[in-house]
Amino acid sequence: MCESRTKQAFTGNHNRVKATVTPGDGLFGPHSITWRVHTEALGWPAVLRAFQLQALHPRTIRGIAQNCLLDDPEVARARLRRQLDFVTVRTFGTREQAERAAERVRSVQARLIGLDTGTGTLFRVDEEENLRWVHCAETSSHLELALRSGVPLTRAESDAYVAEQRRSARLAGVDDVPGDVAELNDYFDGMRPYLSATGEARDALRRSVSPRLSFRLAFLTPPLALGSLPAAGALAFATLPAWARQMYGCRGNRAAEHAAGAALKALRAAAAVMPERLVAPEIRAARGLMRAVSEVPGADVAA
Repeated sequence: MCESRTKQAFTGNHNRVKATVTPGDGLFGPHSITWRVHTEALGWPAVLRAFQLQALHPRTIRGIAQNCLLDDPEVARARLRRQLDFVTVRTFGTREQAERAAERVRSVQARLIGLDTGTGTLFRVDEEENLRWVHCAETSSHLELALRSGVPLTRAESDAYVAEQRRSARLAGVDDVPGDVAELNDYFDGMRPYLSATGEARDALRRSVSPRLSFRLAFLTPPLALGSLPAAGALAFATLPAWARQMYGCRGNRAAEHAAGAALKALRAAAAVMPERLVAPEIRAARGLMRAVSEVPGADVAA
């Protein structure tokens, strides 16, 4: 989601699109599992976890690193900020807002080319395999952090979340994506032979937990993020699948996994008692609509 290799392109004024939250005009809605997951305090850790997982696909991270100034902390922050804003608009905005935001992303990606340094061939950043990998890493990350933080989701509801995210994939131009948790797990199993902790991936991981990116996230999107970006990055890394952490050279550490779960539960608990005035407008509106229809059972699941 980067437009050029100039700092000005990435650090200029970022005009956020304020999502218009309605009960029935968006991709999801108050009955959806997607709203249940995305109204929790998990935005920044989920975005960082997705980035760390996405980086293990050599073409994905090369496409990002070769088109973005990730060594510049301002650029790195701006890229993550735009990604979280896109997720917010796609989740809570109207269908028109989501489609317009997705079109902007697609138009940028369509102009980007990467060099596969392993084969010496050029590739399009928006090739379908790459977009599918990015989508699955993002879906897995939001769901995993929701479960670890204590969001009460049954297996059927977890499946429903994955199914609903097919709508997000269609916005990116990808139709063939997993429709439930089992299919998502099978997809990751099938992708593992193609993944690697390349130099670009290790650099991306290091930057995602670097103190150079430190700032108080509560000033940006309460309650979606609390604490500093390095802390969120370290928390995100601890929730990666064991095989992904092993690729990065980190042995399994059950104590760290338990600590990450406790931290996520504490983060969710802290966000739950925040004054309403500190809650992001989209979250306030979505929570109000969810309460209003709470007597209606079931999830709004994609076909």
